[in-house]
Amino acid sequence: MSERTKVNATRRARILRLLIPMVAAALPLAFLPGCKNAAVPETQVTVQAEHPEQGPIAEQITADAILAPIAQAAIAPKISAPVRKFYVARGQRVHAGELLVTLENNDLAAAATDNKGSLEAAQAAYATATQAQVPEDTLKAESDVASAKANLQLNESIVASRKQLFAEGAIAGRELDTARAALVQAQAAYDAAAKHLDLVKSVSSAAALKAAKGQLTSAEGKYNAAEAEVNYSEIHSPINGVVTERPLFAGETAAAGAPLITVMDTSVLLAKTHIGQSLAQQLKAGDAAQVHVPGVADPVPATVTLVSPALDPGSTTVEVWLKIDNKTGKLKVGTPVKVTIRGKTVAQALKVPDSAIQTADDGAKSVMVVGSDGAAHNKPVTLGIDDGTDVQVTSGIAPTDMVITIGAYGLDEGTKVRVGPATAGSGGND
Repeated sequence: MSERTKVNATRRARILRLLIPMVAAALPLAFLPGCKNAAVPETQVTVQAEHPEQGPIAEQITADAILAPIAQAAIAPKISAPVRKFYVARGQRVHAGELLVTLENNDLAAAATDNKGSLEAAQAAYATATQAQVPEDTLKAESDVASAKANLQLNESIVASRKQLFAEGAIAGRELDTARAALVQAQAAYDAAAKHLDLVKSVSSAAALKAAKGQLTSAEGKYNAAEAEVNYSEIHSPINGVVTERPLFAGETAAAGAPLITVMDTSVLLAKTHIGQSLAQQLKAGDAAQVHVPGVADPVPATVTLVSPALDPGSTTVEVWLKIDNKTGKLKVGTPVKVTIRGKTVAQALKVPDSAIQTADDGAKSVMVVGSDGAAHNKPVTLGIDDGTDVQVTSGIAPTDMVITIGAYGLDEGTKVRVGPATAGSGGND
């Protein structure tokens, strides 16, 4: 061992001999009553707090909804026929009345032409009956009546003349009898002609006109039906919109009653939702609303357009429609969204942030306030309207109270607090 090492070992031994008695003497003193090493600092929590705000607050009713078009037409043909030609493609904008599809219609056009010929023949027959046949029959019957009347008057004058001559003895009685017999025949002929004229006017002419009119009406009906069949082969759009479905191709057969092409008007969308009856009673058409769409950063403004007057029998909720402008086409039909509707409003409400409210296990609501002693104190409160950011406090606190908004969770009654700015780990010990 070197000389230097021996010196260092000697020094360490000497120091240990001096320290051991000092430590042994100090240990009993540390446990004597009334002896303290140093004052322990009191625990203090940093929180954020503010006075309750006074102002308007409106209830925000939230619900899930599905976007639907303002108008939709699933157009189905009334006849079954192969598709001749499509004039529009899926995604194309169309206008009301625009021709979309033509079906094969050669046979229908031929049937329409045949019925048109029958209609023209019926029109000619009706014209003949009304302008020639009926007037001619009436004229002939009137002529027969006039002729029979003239013959009757002649025979009446002959009988009168012969009566005078017979009275004067100028003629024999046989001639008077002959004249009287001729008068009876003339009277019978006149009566028959007059009755025939009445029948022609009241029965025959009316029947002839009715028959001709019936034939014309029947022909017109058949022709119109044939024309309708032809028109059914041309599919027009009933609304302005966008073609969203077109399941067939040219040459495939379109079945009657099966949708051939679908057009939706997406310039305005409807967010259709169901909400509880108690909440629905607060709403009316024209109320402002917002729609939160997945993938769209900002909420889209909307307006309530319908609050159903009846409950849904399956869910006992009320159907509500919200109208959304979509002229840009940014929103898509069928998208699930969340809607927020402005409900009941209070003009002057005492309100605090939602983060200030604490809920006990039994559901009781309370807030923590900073007392004049610098400690946190729990105050039970009664709440009103919640707009999703702030909540109305109807009782329990005053406008002068300093309500803890951040850092109240887990605070014990009487915990010393310091109001300060929000920091990472805010609410912990200072």
